[in-house]
Amino acid sequence: MSEHETINYIEFSANDLEKTKAFFAEAFGWVFTDYGAEYTAFTAAGLDGGFYQANLHSSTASGGALVVFYSTDLEETLRKVEDCGARVVKPIFSFPGGRRFHFTEPCGNEFAVWSDADL
Repeated sequence: MSEHETINYIEFSANDLEKTKAFFAEAFGWVFTDYGAEYTAFTAAGLDGGFYQANLHSSTASGGALVVFYSTDLEETLRKVEDCGARVVKPIFSFPGGRRFHFTEPCGNEFAVWSDADL
C-alpha cells in the first residue's frame, strides 16, 4: 500500500530496453512487465519503477539523481555487475561510514553500490 507523500516509484530512460532488462534481471533479480514496446516496469528492487525508451541516460556528471544499492559483500557485487555488462566509473572508495563504487548499466545510466565500513 502506498503511503501519503512518500516516494514509491522511479523511472529511468533506456535506449535499449532489452539490454537493460537483461542486465538488471541477471545482476539483481529484478522482475519486468512490459507495457508496449517503449515501456517496462520492474519489481523486486526495493522500490518499484520502470524504464522508458529514449536516447538519454542519467549520470551524476549531468546532474542526475544517483540511486544507490546496498550490499553486504561489495567486492562480490562489483564482480557480478561487471560480469553482467556494467562499466565501473568510480572504483571502490571509502567515505565516512562506508565504502562504495559507481557503475553504468549497458544503456549508460549511473548507479552506485555501498556497504558498511566494517564489512
